[in-house]
Amino acid sequence: MNAYEVLKERGFIEQLTHEEEIKELFEKGGVTFYIGIDPTADSLHVGHFLTIMAMAHMQRCGNRPICLMGGGTGMIGDPSGKADMRKMMTVETIDHNVNCIKNQLSHFINFNEGENGAIIANNADWLRNLNYIEFLREVGVHFTVNRMLSAECFKTRMEKEGGLTFLEFNYMIMQGYDFYELNQRYNCVLQMGGNDQWSNIIAGVELIRRKAQKPAYGMTFKLLTNSEGVKMGKTVGGAVWLDPAKTSPYEFYQYWRNVGDKDVEKCLALLTFLPMDEVRRLGALEGSEINQAKEILAFELTKIVHGEAEAVKAQETARALFSKGGASADAPSTEIEESALEGMDILGLLTTIGVVPSRSEARRAVQQGGVKLAGETVTDIALPITKNLFTDGKLMVQKGKKVFHNVILK
Repeated sequence: MNAYEVLKERGFIEQLTHEEEIKELFEKGGVTFYIGIDPTADSLHVGHFLTIMAMAHMQRCGNRPICLMGGGTGMIGDPSGKADMRKMMTVETIDHNVNCIKNQLSHFINFNEGENGAIIANNADWLRNLNYIEFLREVGVHFTVNRMLSAECFKTRMEKEGGLTFLEFNYMIMQGYDFYELNQRYNCVLQMGGNDQWSNIIAGVELIRRKAQKPAYGMTFKLLTNSEGVKMGKTVGGAVWLDPAKTSPYEFYQYWRNVGDKDVEKCLALLTFLPMDEVRRLGALEGSEINQAKEILAFELTKIVHGEAEAVKAQETARALFSKGGASADAPSTEIEESALEGMDILGLLTTIGVVPSRSEARRAVQQGGVKLAGETVTDIALPITKNLFTDGKLMVQKGKKVFHNVILK
């Protein structure tokens, strides 16, 4: 199978600029393509992982990836899908984030020299020192304001009270110029990205076709959402990161172990390398057997991101916690000063360690019998948290059947 057939079968593809031409391109193989990543943080998160997997499938089929770091565009910020303007970052922060992300990508993409060895590029190299007048004459002339204003990525912001800044309005032109530069430097002919990047991708395709008189193509992927259409990769504590210092391998494993039954097959197809016959078999399991598929999903994903040893460790920890309802040093933990216990009740503890988002949620969990301390069910919503509840300075908090959290006294 060529890369197009692989991506199609696994459910990646959402939109294509020139479907028949793209199919012919993939049949020939050896396609140089790029995916851009703006360095808004010092780690990639689950939202990025779908595009990373697409990149990996493309490379396995003999195509050449370009991982474009947004050291230049990151200074503006992509308005796509954002209700408000992104926080402005310093050059030092952007460059630090770029270096962190480069290191992470090497775990998933092969950067060794060869015909399809991946390339790391940084658009800071051509965007930060642009001559504004020259850029307007050479590139701006190919964009019409009418066309830009019709783009979905701008419409939402135009309707907001704060509006769309001229700074952000330039983002589409900058991203289009990125594609043009990569086309000139590396003969890159295809840009790929999430479906929220469709308008930006079209901008680059049209710029190359007009300015360079050369073919160029775009492809977008489905965004990673659950069966209700809500973006995946968020927890009470925030994003699910690929950096183990931000989201531990155990927490990462648990996130995937707890996905909804309807989302298992889709996640196996998009986020693992398991053969599709096995994906379909696991996705068809019903009742309690679907938990087997969830365990495999969690294990495979944790293995890809954190390595097999960490995946085994996370799986063993999860099984031990569920079977014994006991404590484990590998469960997520929060350190609390002993002095902070003064006046703290069970609701305050649950919100402090982040297993619930609010006191009202905590109250509901206790009233429904869903909270345990050291294996004992809590029934009193006003239960004071004292040092006597801790054993050797540790207290295991359990919410429901699947959430375990160590509280450690400092």
